[in-house]
Amino acid sequence: MSNPFHEIKLALGADFLTAFSGLPQKQQKKTRHFLDDFAANPAAATHNYEKIKGAKDDNLRSVRIDQDYRGIILKPEQGNLYVLLWVDKHDDAYQWATRRTCAVHPGTGTMQVVLTQEAAAESMAAATPAAPPKPEIKSPPALFKSFSDEELISLGVPSALLSHVRDIKDENDLDRLEKILPREAFEAAFMLAAGYSADEARTELCIVRQASIDTSDFAAAVDRDSTKRHFVVITDAAEMEKLLAAPLEQWRVFLHPSQRRLVEMRASGPVRVLGSAGTGKTVVAMHRAAWLAKNICAPGQKVLFTTFTKNLATDIASNLKKLCSREEWERIEVVNLDAWSRRFLEKQGFNLKLTYENSSRDDLWKKAVELAAQPMPFPAEFIRGEWDNVIQAHGIETCDAYLTVSRVGRSYRLSRPERKQLWPVFEEYRALLNERGLSEPADAFRTASRLIASRAISFPYRAALVDESQDFGNEAFRLIRALVPPTENDLFLVGDAHQRIYGHQVVLARCGIDIRGRGKKLRINYRTTEELKNWALGLLKGLSFDDLDAGADDDQGVRSLVHGEPPVLQTYPNEAAVAEAISAHARRLIEKEQARPETICVVAGTHRELDEYEKYLKRVCPAVHQIEPGKPEDSGVPGLRMATVHRVKGLEFDHVILAGKLDEMDAVDKTSERFRQKRALLYVAATRGRCSLLVCRFASEK
Repeated sequence: MSNPFHEIKLALGADFLTAFSGLPQKQQKKTRHFLDDFAANPAAATHNYEKIKGAKDDNLRSVRIDQDYRGIILKPEQGNLYVLLWVDKHDDAYQWATRRTCAVHPGTGTMQVVLTQEAAAESMAAATPAAPPKPEIKSPPALFKSFSDEELISLGVPSALLSHVRDIKDENDLDRLEKILPREAFEAAFMLAAGYSADEARTELCIVRQASIDTSDFAAAVDRDSTKRHFVVITDAAEMEKLLAAPLEQWRVFLHPSQRRLVEMRASGPVRVLGSAGTGKTVVAMHRAAWLAKNICAPGQKVLFTTFTKNLATDIASNLKKLCSREEWERIEVVNLDAWSRRFLEKQGFNLKLTYENSSRDDLWKKAVELAAQPMPFPAEFIRGEWDNVIQAHGIETCDAYLTVSRVGRSYRLSRPERKQLWPVFEEYRALLNERGLSEPADAFRTASRLIASRAISFPYRAALVDESQDFGNEAFRLIRALVPPTENDLFLVGDAHQRIYGHQVVLARCGIDIRGRGKKLRINYRTTEELKNWALGLLKGLSFDDLDAGADDDQGVRSLVHGEPPVLQTYPNEAAVAEAISAHARRLIEKEQARPETICVVAGTHRELDEYEKYLKRVCPAVHQIEPGKPEDSGVPGLRMATVHRVKGLEFDHVILAGKLDEMDAVDKTSERFRQKRALLYVAATRGRCSLLVCRFASEK
């Protein structure tokens, strides 16, 4: 039986999927049925396939979904391409079509859906705030005055809308362009306004100048990476059903060209990708895993996808399974590195239990200091910091090695006698771990690496991807290097030191991972508003951050392409007042702003705090869902979300309410690693929000 999707070229647009998601369930079912029938026979009379009266684009057609709903299709004269652009109620669908045209951009070759000049003018006027009369003053120069028409068009601006771009006077007016320009053109305008040259913007946005464009060839246009950002060609019914089952999970389908370039790159060795919160690092890594599984893995080979925590591994596995085909998924193993090493060591006869930062570890440190049999002139926090940042970070196992190791980055300089005085504490602590059958992750990673080398153990891993690389230490990277033999497309590491809340600074080159010439960076923030991003970065002001390989990193040039209200910070006298405030805010979001409860997340430091706030929130929304550790977040479960600051890592929501005793960090030494980690934790939690952030804090009782 022939595949109807091979007889015609059927594409779905991102806007179509968004419109489809808003249809009543009955009409969604009818739309799915229509698409199956249409793919089998586009010419069937039952589709009521006809031109649209009043449309300025002769290539647009309407189709009948049922008596009240219509779909809008692009059907170019040339070829057998059909593109589903929109679906809506009858009159609304026709109005949508009469206000738009479709074209292949003559400079970039991208297929664009463009507002008509009349519709663009109406949109610009509606977005212009009414200003009080002012005395006659000289008008400021246009924002894009220094750029020629040719430069603007080369960046994707439709020539029909050039006059509107020219009318923009300053950055305050820039948001008006977002209403009328194709997305890629608005991004380019945004970057020009931020100070980029035309060439720099073109490079950053991966805009490819096409030498000769056939503007009538829409079939060629949909195959270009720049078009794939908004349109996807359907090759079979199963693929279409998968898309329509989750139409808002568009990260699974549409990639920015700068992301696609990383996903499909052929690399001669390890690749490191940096990017601040919201730039899509994890999405890129997941697509890269699927691409490697499909294009690189030979029979019997696997792709290892690892991250630091079990929670993140669970969420990634859940999302990656949605992204991959069945064959691709069978070639991918998703596991956090702690679980992998524990499983491996058990198979090798080592029955160790990993220990983390908790109260039992506190007791061991206290006892180690006592057993050292000499008074310690150093505070407990300093001793543990020395262990984590020097002993474990450098794999130190003897006193002689400790006496000579570099301690660059530590705030206090230690003499050799002072190091000798400290060493017995570390020996006692390690002995206590051994007595109890415990192992810190770094020790487990080191043991696993040695066993792999000494026993010449090999694995089926053709490649490994590491998410949240900033939270891994040296021993973790040495183990990852041992798991995958050096070759092309072997390692793909994504991270951001600004979000480091577990690990310590590493130098990849010292772990056998050479990324020279293969360090990449994502600079476009797709999640948070510019205002939210800037507020969150303010939490880290005065702190320096590394690039995971002995260099420095900053957020220079990172831009959010949407604006919104600035975050709101409120202080209350006690926890009950905070609970009242967050429940009142959640009520406003749900009742006045029509936010779905599933798009709101309350974040706090502990489960105890969440339990307390939940009592108040249930008065607003009876369905309240606490995201549990070790279980994937299921967006299909109804109800307002709650999560700890650690569990929310890797997730995102429209609205975030960050609540609790958030001022405790004020008492922490601002030069300490603990302060840095607490700030990073707040930064991570704050940047989970796409649209709004409310911070409700209360002071510690004196």
